[in-house]
Amino acid sequence: MQSLMDKAIQSGDEMRARLTEKAFTDADFRQKLVSDPKGTIASEFGVEVPDNINVEVHECDMNTLHLALPPKAELDEEQLEMVAAGLSCCC
Repeated sequence: MQSLMDKAIQSGDEMRARLTEKAFTDADFRQKLVSDPKGTIASEFGVEVPDNINVEVHECDMNTLHLALPPKAELDEEQLEMVAAGLSCCC
């Protein structure tokens, strides 16, 4: 049986996979995701990203390495709730 945390992580991973796949195949969607990531996520999944959450979209090229570090070990209560809801992005 999956824990709530496992389900939240899986949901976040599924969201990222779906966004990435659609952006790879649909140039208009890709541009919307780059220019308005929160609005695009809201319209795609029906999920409003809270104002205190930043969403950054990075377009890769053959000469750039993107490295995402996980959050610091100490999370406050609000951050723990976001992680449990699958809203924390560490990819």
